[in-house]
Amino acid sequence: MFKKKSNSSETNFWISYADLMAGLLFVFILLIGAIVVKSSIVRNQLEEQKNILTKQEEDLRNQKNVMNEQEDTLDEQSDSLIDLSQSIAIKSDEITKLRNLLAKREKNLEESESKLVLSSNSLKLKSEELSNLNQLLLAQNTKVDNYSEHIILLQNLTKEQNSTINNTSLELDNYKNKVILLSNELTQKNESMKLNDEKLLKLLKAVENKKTKYDSLLMQLQAKKSKIKSLTGIKLKVIAELKSSLGNKINIDKENGSLKLASNILFDKGSSQLKEGSKAELEANFIEYISALIGNKNIARHIDEIIIEGHSDSDGSYLYNLNLSQQRAFAVMNHLLTIDYIKRNNIESKLVASGRSYLDAIKVNGIEDKDASRRIEVKFRLKNEDAMYEIQRILDAN
Repeated sequence: MFKKKSNSSETNFWISYADLMAGLLFVFILLIGAIVVKSSIVRNQLEEQKNILTKQEEDLRNQKNVMNEQEDTLDEQSDSLIDLSQSIAIKSDEITKLRNLLAKREKNLEESESKLVLSSNSLKLKSEELSNLNQLLLAQNTKVDNYSEHIILLQNLTKEQNSTINNTSLELDNYKNKVILLSNELTQKNESMKLNDEKLLKLLKAVENKKTKYDSLLMQLQAKKSKIKSLTGIKLKVIAELKSSLGNKINIDKENGSLKLASNILFDKGSSQLKEGSKAELEANFIEYISALIGNKNIARHIDEIIIEGHSDSDGSYLYNLNLSQQRAFAVMNHLLTIDYIKRNNIESKLVASGRSYLDAIKVNGIEDKDASRRIEVKFRLKNEDAMYEIQRILDAN
């Protein structure tokens, strides 16, 4: 239950001002939501592009592995060709040596034949000598036949070597053609890799550009978040200013900056009638507290309402204690409205009274302190406090 006194013009002004601020905060919340959604969309797009780039890098690695395998195969084939050419060169050297040997032997035979002719023509040997010579000739002819057979064998070997050399040359030509084809394929793959590298560079540049835009959006969001946090921290600043202004004159709550007055000093048990002897102390504490609020420009410009709350212990039903706490809050506000200080400083429009029953009972180690629970609290409410706390909650959740 609340009761509030104010003239109609000021009430309309504050209602219009509250509606305007609520509309602005709603638009600002929508803007923050749009920025958060946009940043999440950009983040998802970046993740998709990173996955695509990763897949392309894997494809490139596979192609490079295939190329390396082909290069190893070519190296093995070239090594085998080199070995084959070396063996061919060795066999060619052997054939050359055999040919030279045959040539030398043919020369020796020719020399022998010439000598025999000269000896037969120049000398007339005896029959025995002739027979010996004939035997020698037969032996030489036998040797010549043998040499001829060797020559035929060597010629056959030479033909076989020549055919082997021709086959080897054909194989070499085939290997050369294969090497050319493989080199062409390798060139094509290198060109395709170059194209893929260019595409990869373009994609990386695009990712960098989007990352830069995302970072700028994130910086803007952080700046706005810091600004909103500074707005939501106003209450802590107001409490700090209030403590600085009051010093040790009166005690205020460290968490919400409220002034607490014990009910047993102000009221008799179960009564909502102010004690006469407590009114002077109530006025002194209230004026001291309110003077610190409205006398400090750093505090006064943020104050929206001054709330007088009644609190009870848990003895009795909730409704009974609610009615009692409300009546006590009204009794305190009604008395304060009679003070000249309130009228001079036009504080009536900011005063609000309410009862909280035993909803905010004070507990020590989990046990209710009933004397401390029965109290009157004077607290302040900041402008747009609920909206600022809601924005802070959303930002902290994000």
